[in-house]
Amino acid sequence: MSDDTVAAPAAPGPSAFSSLRKAFVFMRPYRRQMALATLALIFTAAVTLALVQFVRVIVDVGFVAGSTQSLGLAIAGFLVVAVIQALGTFARFYWVSWLGERVTADIRTAVFSHLMTLHPGYFEENRSGEIQSRITTDTTLLQTVIGSSVSVALRNLLMMIGGTLFLFITNPRLTSIVMICIPLVIGPIMIFGRRVRQLSRSSQDEIANVGAYVGESIQHIKTVQAYTHQRANEKAFADHVESAFNVALARILSRSVLITIVITLVFGAVAAMIWVGGQDVISGRMSAGELTAFVVYAVIVASAVGAISQVIGDLQRAAGATERLMELLHAPSEIVSPAQPREFTLPLRGEISVQGLRFCYPSRPQTAALDGLELQVEAGSSVAIVGPSGAGKSTLFDLLLRFYDPQQGRILVDGIDIRELDLENLRRQFAIVSQQPAMFTGNVRDNIRYGRPEATDDEVEAAARAAYADEFIEQLPQRYDSFLGEAGIRLSGGQRQRLAIARAILRDAPILLLDEATSALDAESERKVQLALEGLMRNRTTLIIAHRLATVKNVDTIVVLEAGRVVAQGSHLQLLESSPLYAKLAALQFAASGQTA
Repeated sequence: MSDDTVAAPAAPGPSAFSSLRKAFVFMRPYRRQMALATLALIFTAAVTLALVQFVRVIVDVGFVAGSTQSLGLAIAGFLVVAVIQALGTFARFYWVSWLGERVTADIRTAVFSHLMTLHPGYFEENRSGEIQSRITTDTTLLQTVIGSSVSVALRNLLMMIGGTLFLFITNPRLTSIVMICIPLVIGPIMIFGRRVRQLSRSSQDEIANVGAYVGESIQHIKTVQAYTHQRANEKAFADHVESAFNVALARILSRSVLITIVITLVFGAVAAMIWVGGQDVISGRMSAGELTAFVVYAVIVASAVGAISQVIGDLQRAAGATERLMELLHAPSEIVSPAQPREFTLPLRGEISVQGLRFCYPSRPQTAALDGLELQVEAGSSVAIVGPSGAGKSTLFDLLLRFYDPQQGRILVDGIDIRELDLENLRRQFAIVSQQPAMFTGNVRDNIRYGRPEATDDEVEAAARAAYADEFIEQLPQRYDSFLGEAGIRLSGGQRQRLAIARAILRDAPILLLDEATSALDAESERKVQLALEGLMRNRTTLIIAHRLATVKNVDTIVVLEAGRVVAQGSHLQLLESSPLYAKLAALQFAASGQTA
C-alpha cells in the first residue's frame, strides 16, 4: 500500500471515541464490576498521592531536623500506606482485566452470532480470512484497550488532576511553570492522534490480508504443490507482509514522534521548575521537603501526561479495530424472516411450486442464472433436474433454501410463499446432500449429528448404518469418536459423501435435496447408497441434481434445464424422443460408459 493511500484524511477526532463508545455498550451489563474497578482506580491514585506527603515529612522531619524517632514513624507510615496501595492495585488490576476479557468474549460472540444470520452473498463479497482476522486480531486489540489502556488512562488522568491540585497547594508560582506546557502537549496529541487512528485502521486491514492469504494457501496446499506454485506463493505472501510492515512502520513513526515531543516538553518544564524551586530553597522561601514533594508531584503529573499521550495512540488503534468489528456486527442481511411469519400446516406434504422465477447473482447482475423458470413438484414425488453446466440447477436449490431471493417470481411450499415463512422454520423442512459435502472439525459422531443436534448416539449410529457408512467407521481408530481433521481431510471423497448422507437421514426432513449424492462413490458403494436413498426417498418430496443420467432413470419426472429455463420434462424414455438436448446428453454419457440409453 502506498503512502498516499494510508495517509488519506482521517475522520475528526471525536469519531474515534464515538467508535469506541459502541464497544463500551457491551460493558453496561457489568455495572457492578465497573464500579469496583473505578473505586479501586480512585483509591490507588489517592494513596499514591498521599505517599508523597510521607516523603515530604521524611525529608523535613527525618533528614533536615535529624529526628530518628520521627523518621522511624514516617517510614512506618510509608510502609503501611504502600501495603494498602498494593492491595488496591490488586483489586484494580483484577477487575479491569476481568472486564476486558468478559467484554471481548461478548463482542466475539455477538459478531459471530450475527455472521451466522447473514445471507451467503455477503461472504461472496467478503473474504473469510479477513472476517476471521476481525474476530480474532481486532478483538484482541480491543481487549488490551478495555483491560489495560483504559485503566491506565483513567488512573493517570486522576494522578494528573490530583497531582496538579497538590502542586497548586504546595507552590502556586512554580505550578504556573508546569501549566505553560499543557497547551504545547495537547496540540501534538490531537494532530498525531488522528493520523495514528487512520494508520491503525490500514494496519489492521493489511494484517487481515496476510491472514486471508495464509488460510487460502493452506486450504489448497495440494493444488499449490501439484502446480509447483510454492515460489510464487512465497513472493505474493512476502509482498503482503511487506505492505503490512510499511503501514505499521508509518504508524509507529507517528506514535514515536508524538511521544518524543510530549516527553521533551513535559520534562523540560520540570527542569525549569526544579531550577526555580532550588533558588527558593537556597533563599529560604521554601523547605527542602516541600521542594522534594513538589518535584515528585511534578514528575507524577509529567509521567501521567506522557502515559496518557501513549494511551491515546492505543485508543486510536482500538477505534480503528472497533470500526471494523462494528461493520461486521451491523452488516445488514438481505435475507430476513418476516415480522409476522406464516406457519406450515404439519405434517408438511412437500408440494413445491416454482412460478416465473428470474434470478441474477449480485456479482453478475446482467446475467440471469434462472430466467422465467416454471416448475411443479407434487408432494412425495421424485424429480431429477438435469442440464449442462451453468443451466441453473444449483441456483434453484439455493433459492429453495432461501439463501437468495429472486428478482422476479416466487416459490411456494405447500401453497405458502417461502418469503412469508420464518427462515429456520423453512429450512427445517429440508435435508441436503451436496456434491462436495461439508465436513466440520470434530469427530464422526459430531459430523453426523449436525443433521439433528439433539439426536442420541443410537440414532446417529442407525443413520450411519442406513447410509452404509458404518463399514468404514468401524475401521477407524476410535470409530465414531475418530477425529476427522479440518474439513474432513482424513476421509476419502466417498467416505465424506456417505457421512453427509447419514446426516441427511438423521435430519428426517420431508423434502430432500440431493446434489449428485453418489458422484464420489465407487460402484459397490454407489449400489449400497442408492438402496439407502431409495428407502429415504419413500414418501418424501425429492429433488435430485443429476450429472450422471444413469442414476435417475427411474425417478418420477426428469426436468431438463437450459440457460435457466425448463426446456423439457418427462420420463427418461419420453425425453429421449422429445428432447434433443437430453438425447444428446444421454448419448454422450451412455456411449462413454458402454451402456445403452
